[in-house]
Amino acid sequence: MSNGPEFAAPLDLVVEGAATPVTVGGIDLALVREGDVVYAIRDECSHASIPLSEGDVEGCEIECWLHGSRFDAKTGKPLNLPAVESVPTYATTIQDGRILVDVSVPIQN
Repeated sequence: MSNGPEFAAPLDLVVEGAATPVTVGGIDLALVREGDVVYAIRDECSHASIPLSEGDVEGCEIECWLHGSRFDAKTGKPLNLPAVESVPTYATTIQDGRILVDVSVPIQN
């Protein structure tokens, strides 16, 4: 497991309105960009174990394409049914045009 922020992707690779799948420290993540902020959410729907990065993104919400559950990429909380459990999110920082993610401990929201 990681001991601090690790490189996830170049900032210019992550565009608004889409999720970018990456793996950091052995954890599959979906990166979601909203302006100058990038959120990292585990790339797995808590309802159906489907990659969230394959779904639609609007603002900082990401949708599971299979059953339509939407999650807040900031908090990981489900915004509608059928999902009822949160998805882990992780702290991000941007340094020199690089996105760094700390997967050592999920953010507690």
